[in-house]
Amino acid sequence: MPDAAAPVFAPPPARHAVHAALRAIDPAAAGLPWLALPGGRSNRLWCRGDLVIKLHDPAAASPLFPNDARAEARALAQFSPLGLAPQPCAGGADWLIYRHVAGSTWDPRAPGADPAAVARMLGRLHRAAPPKAGFRPLPNGSAAILAQAQGFALADLPAPPPDPGIAPADPVCVHADAVAGNIIVTPQGPVLIDWQCPGLGCGAEDLAAFLSPAMHWLYTGSCLTADQSATFLAGYPDAITRARYAALAPVLHWRIAAHCAWKARRGDADYAQALRLELHHLG
Repeated sequence: MPDAAAPVFAPPPARHAVHAALRAIDPAAAGLPWLALPGGRSNRLWCRGDLVIKLHDPAAASPLFPNDARAEARALAQFSPLGLAPQPCAGGADWLIYRHVAGSTWDPRAPGADPAAVARMLGRLHRAAPPKAGFRPLPNGSAAILAQAQGFALADLPAPPPDPGIAPADPVCVHADAVAGNIIVTPQGPVLIDWQCPGLGCGAEDLAAFLSPAMHWLYTGSCLTADQSATFLAGYPDAITRARYAALAPVLHWRIAAHCAWKARRGDADYAQALRLELHHLG
């Protein structure tokens, strides 16, 4: 099971630009402690009062998940007014400050956990007006997704599924890392955090990320039940994207398996078990 212990790491050095930004946003926060936040697998996060400070680690990026602070800042500015993301306050090349979202991380074992609410939230995101600039294009269509996955897949990974020949979709806003650990349950509904790799592509990507057994296990130590997965898909409001997910599922989940193998090879032991779960899901 993944290590859920609270992280221990030092605040950024006094010369870092984040300190001046904090003083400008809330001078009173200067006297508050730096409380390290658990949950992130790629970056360092602290909370000071109602502010979250995030330092992005470029070395934590992977071929599937970029780690771009400026892309995250653009996404928060775009989607915070819609209630889909935290409110941004300041940011730089490798850091971000935003308002803390009060709530709990989505967990399939929590009483009242509602996969349909997550599905509706993703539907709202995918219906949102795309930004005019600043979001990367995502591989779109089965051939492009397979090509991306094969570009970083290890030689000992089981063979990829056959290309189902799914054409590219009209691109929509995609979180691209819509895993349970990046969803905060609030009284107003679920909110997405960790927007460091958004893009424009097919909404089925976000459905696959949420349904992935590997990703659920990495962030919650458990997986969705068959009923929870069915509830999630039934709650997603767009039938065309649901059908695309059904057709693309072998390709999308093989790509997640390839990512897990890539991470495991680089010493992230949790990903070895995650890989086994994803391959079992693929059958």
